[in-house]
Amino acid sequence: MAMDPALSQGLAVAGGIVTLGLSALGSAIGTGVAGGAAVGAWKKCYAQGKPAPFTLLSFVGAPFTQTLYGMILMFLMFGDDVRMSPSSGIPCLVIGLFAGLGIGASAIMQGRCAAAAADAQGETGKGFTNYLVAIGIVETVAIFTMVFALLGILKFKA
Repeated sequence: MAMDPALSQGLAVAGGIVTLGLSALGSAIGTGVAGGAAVGAWKKCYAQGKPAPFTLLSFVGAPFTQTLYGMILMFLMFGDDVRMSPSSGIPCLVIGLFAGLGIGASAIMQGRCAAAAADAQGETGKGFTNYLVAIGIVETVAIFTMVFALLGILKFKA
């Protein structure tokens, strides 16, 4: 039994929205956690009469990129060649759900890592490169998730 084309299209679009929504949710949580830590580190610097390092903003912004990865996947699922495939609806929804969860979880954990980095950088003024490397390793989980999800989505291209 074939799926109704309109239902398949709707599920493919829903998959894209789910991917973006979960990725963005992770980014919001991650940037919020990192931002709170950066503000706390700046407060400590001000209280000690030290200059507040502007570089902490790089830690705060790091989890935002996961929203972009979700957006890339969403636009692929919105493409006519994917949406119009009669067999793409349910797989796109499933890919969207799990890719969004993976990317969003990466953003949350990256925010936690960035929060620790902001605290350490603010207190010591040292280790910036090491902190970025640790944050980048967590980012890799989101990149791999996006790439492998993209490969799954491309299976529906005509």
